[in-house]
Amino acid sequence: MPDSDPTPDSGYQVLARRYRSRTFGEVVGQETIADTLERAIEKDRTAHAYLFCGTRGVGKTSMARIFARALNASAGDDPQEASVLRGEDLDVIEIDGASNNSVQDARDLIANASVLPARAPYKVYIIDEVHMLSTAAFNALLKTMEEPPPHVKFILCTTEPHKVLPTIQSRCQRFDFRPIPVPRIADHLRSVLESESIPADDVAIARVARMANGSMRDGLSILERLVAASEEGVDLSLLERVLGVPPEDRVAAAVAAIGAGDVGGALRATADLLGEGLPAERVLDGLAERYRQLLVAATCGADAAMLETGEAEAETLATEGRLFDPAQLVHLIALCDAAAQRVRTSTVPRAVIDAVVARMALSERFRDAAGLLSGESAPTGRPKKKSLSPSDRTVAPRKSLPEPPRSRDDRGPTPAPPAKPVERPKPRSPEAVEAPSGSASGSASGGASSGASSPPPASDPSPRKDSAPVGVWDRLLEAASSARQRAVLADFEFERLEGATLHVRVRDDASPAAAFTVEHPEVFEELASTAFERRMTVRFVDRPRRTTDRVIEASEDRDGARDHPIVQEAMDLFDADVVQVRRTSKSAETESTNETTPDTEA
Repeated sequence: MPDSDPTPDSGYQVLARRYRSRTFGEVVGQETIADTLERAIEKDRTAHAYLFCGTRGVGKTSMARIFARALNASAGDDPQEASVLRGEDLDVIEIDGASNNSVQDARDLIANASVLPARAPYKVYIIDEVHMLSTAAFNALLKTMEEPPPHVKFILCTTEPHKVLPTIQSRCQRFDFRPIPVPRIADHLRSVLESESIPADDVAIARVARMANGSMRDGLSILERLVAASEEGVDLSLLERVLGVPPEDRVAAAVAAIGAGDVGGALRATADLLGEGLPAERVLDGLAERYRQLLVAATCGADAAMLETGEAEAETLATEGRLFDPAQLVHLIALCDAAAQRVRTSTVPRAVIDAVVARMALSERFRDAAGLLSGESAPTGRPKKKSLSPSDRTVAPRKSLPEPPRSRDDRGPTPAPPAKPVERPKPRSPEAVEAPSGSASGSASGGASSGASSPPPASDPSPRKDSAPVGVWDRLLEAASSARQRAVLADFEFERLEGATLHVRVRDDASPAAAFTVEHPEVFEELASTAFERRMTVRFVDRPRRTTDRVIEASEDRDGARDHPIVQEAMDLFDADVVQVRRTSKSAETESTNETTPDTEA
């Protein structure tokens, strides 16, 4: 690292200029690129054009100057010559692409390129922010960029490489400068402060390094403000006062109150943060950053490098992170991000931030997606639904198939009934759907229900072991081999069978999908043809209602479902909306409270 600027009579210069890299070894965070360029010079395998890409402050222009000086350093020249690094050398021409972007500027460059260098082996053109050149200027440079004079080298620097024409990029060797890691920035800032004999806290240095966002120049600029405002040294309180960032202790107090479910404490801590004059979005950003650190601490432990902080603070975060579940923290970060976007455009940002803080404090469940949708914890004190084990969720049907009514005119096959009841084969498939008792299997012979035994499950692949007569709906249940076919049967009930025509009715509690089945009966007809082993036609006795009343009723159901607390959290978590409401039969536990919970598909 340089001790001072190479020109002693230049007066005071800011830290970003005084401590700018002057050799390949001083470039921080770009060692691979520096090593490649240095070896290319040693082997005399340099290209005629280079493209340096990367975000601001990562060393593109500094690397271009160092490379240009190394190219022109002959045996008798001083490799530490400062004119190149200051951009004042006659043979190293720096051009600002933003202010020299016309075709005429490109023509002047081409004309000057033919002139031999004054005293160096090469004339090097460094074009900064090259993406600002116009398309016409780019096209004017194409020929010169492809076959420049032997004494000319081009180094193009840009923060937006996608705006550089592909024809230009193909003529250059491209190097991508990566953002500098936070620990490397912190180490460099610490060495700068040591050179300036300024004491500083490690926590403050780590905070400045995080705020730099991978840019060394930004980190040095922030440090310059702190040094100018400091009296005895740089510490965390100075950083919070000068830069206007949320105080760590108050952010930690707000997070602790939210985690404890203390709405009042969380709102008071938030009010203290806003009382510092911080914008609402900065407060939410501070909370989100704290949650991110807790997420890393909860999963990775007290890893100071991962947490991008000091050892002592890493231990504190690791202890606090054990009180949270990673899924909870992910949900809280998403809430902070969504609220931060809303407060920027809201006319009442204080109401938005108070609402989101209260909501985070009230949701002590911090449930994950599965727990939220299954209703394992309810925020309103309602009885919790019985949670199902994975095996139970596999076997239990989403909606029981309707009970086939006692037929009025079942004209199906009526062979003689057996002398005694025969056991039905038990389900062998986890997708088996349990059919209710009261089958219509014996209705054709006398109208009596064969309630002594339930019909075989729809997905039972085993052959029947008896020759007992089966009803029309039993055959359909047996033939239903997919979830879609069973869902179709759940929306209809048997009316009558006339030869090769099956008449069915739409159930009163049918889902909105029944309308689609009526308009497209192919699935139902294929199922009936499989069940009766002949080509069948399905006719619907009455079509589902398509009046305005049905539309209004469906709209009211959706509005009512949106008001349910669990559905609201699911909508916010997945950025979704209620599309369809299907009501299921009441569970015994829900019946005890006389409440019906809508089964909502989002």
